Amino acid sequence: MLKNCQGIINLSENEYNIKKLVNDRPIASIPIAGRYRVIDFVLSNMVNAGIQNVGIFTDYNHRSLLDHTNNGKAWDLDRKIDGLFIFSPNFNPLTSSVPRGDIHNFYSNLDYIRLSKQEYVLISCSYMIANIDFRAMYQNHIKDGADISIAYTSVHNADTDFERCYLLNLGKTGRVVSVGVNMGHRKSADVSMEVYLMKKELLLDIIMDSIAKGENFYLNDAINQCINTLKITAYNHKGYVKCINSIEKYFEANMDFLNTEISEEIFYSERKIYTKVKDESPTFYSKDAKIDNSLIANGCIIEGEIKNSVIFRRVHVEKGAKIENSIIMQNGLIKSNANLQNVILDKGVVISENKELKGDKKVPLVIDKNRTI
Repeated sequence: MLKNCQGIINLSENEYNIKKLVNDRPIASIPIAGRYRVIDFVLSNMVNAGIQNVGIFTDYNHRSLLDHTNNGKAWDLDRKIDGLFIFSPNFNPLTSSVPRGDIHNFYSNLDYIRLSKQEYVLISCSYMIANIDFRAMYQNHIKDGADISIAYTSVHNADTDFERCYLLNLGKTGRVVSVGVNMGHRKSADVSMEVYLMKKELLLDIIMDSIAKGENFYLNDAINQCINTLKITAYNHKGYVKCINSIEKYFEANMDFLNTEISEEIFYSERKIYTKVKDESPTFYSKDAKIDNSLIANGCIIEGEIKNSVIFRRVHVEKGAKIENSIIMQNGLIKSNANLQNVILDKGVVISENKELKGDKKVPLVIDKNRTI
């Protein structure tokens, strides 16, 4: 159990290709898989490893994240000692329009890191969906005598997935020799999951050194600059990984969860994925309802046809409506004889009678929150 390890979830993530879903929320709080939020996966991974002190370093528009995580009770982090902490970025009106790296966010929360009782710190992004064993990563870190360990996944679809993610170039001993960016030029690659394990004192040194240089560093870049001076090794996660950094990949991830093998690996292993509990009545299915290979949450009323889709809580699909290859978030209303294919409806969307909306699997149609079409 990693009780001697502090967890930090860094929400400074590239949102450029997923803007339609993050107008008023971070990637971390985007609904996913019928009842979860994106952050649930990394937060659960940390808790499952025994980490009891977790800090979330937010960016802006994090109200929905506060509502979801609350006091951390769903992850057993509502504790008198340690627990869940959420930190907002410092706002300086003189520099708010000046681009800068997330290292300044770490610097703003230096006391939280310095005063923690844990010797090690595990830093992760939120947008890598996986069920990863951080205990095994820690054991590998100690065995290798590493200064820093980076989690990665070996893939054979880097030309279509993990766009703009970091790529690790590894030596024969598994040591990281260089880090690049995935430009989609090759299929096989070792993709960084942006998970870093190191001693707390080393992280403090990296932060202070970056600030002293006066450069707009990201933590990833600061760590990459240490490759020649520190022993940086890699830990290979061999399970499912999906990076939620675009509308297309968010759509694909939800469709992946309709695959029994993937769903069982993520949700039904010994390492559970936890989320905020919401008590809902069972979903009602009328005699006219037809369901095929779909994930439907509690609290819904289903009277129409649903195929290869993910339906969140409190969605009403009226008689005659047809939904295929789509994602319908909470409180949606799909009226009679509407036809939806390859669409993503954000929360509270109403689709009027006889309306037909069609997107493409590669470019799904996204409807903003609380719209009536």
